[in-house]
Amino acid sequence: MKNILINTVNRNRKDNSGHATAVAMRGFTLVELLLVLVILALIGGLVLPGIIGKAESAKAKAAASQVSRLAMAVESYYLDTGSTPVNLEVLVTESGDVKGWNGPYVRASLLKDPWGREYEYRYPGDHGDFDLVSLGADGQPGGEGKNADLNNWE
Repeated sequence: MKNILINTVNRNRKDNSGHATAVAMRGFTLVELLLVLVILALIGGLVLPGIIGKAESAKAKAAASQVSRLAMAVESYYLDTGSTPVNLEVLVTESGDVKGWNGPYVRASLLKDPWGREYEYRYPGDHGDFDLVSLGADGQPGGEGKNADLNNWE
């Protein structure tokens, strides 16, 4: 009996090498796990809204950059062919009846805005030779912030 008590006491201590014994290496309690989950939820609640807002802002900046790039591609097309394209697809694939086509001028993936909608292209335009518009995050004309329209004339 004395040996059993000594062995039990020794298991709750460190062995000669300084490592914890099997009994001393227990798992986490339920309270500790719940506390960690609460802390993670609080951090997520504070951080995620800021990250999501930044993602929408980044999409708006990307759309503005793409509108500018598409406008330059339309102008390059005009310089090569002597005519303004009737639609944006001719910037990617040659229509066959245009002399001087030296494209593709843009990748096909650039013909859609960051929200997955096609850019509005009007030739002749109301504000210049052509109008190029992205309707922003909401897909509706007008709006402010991330929902603002992005175009090639402003």
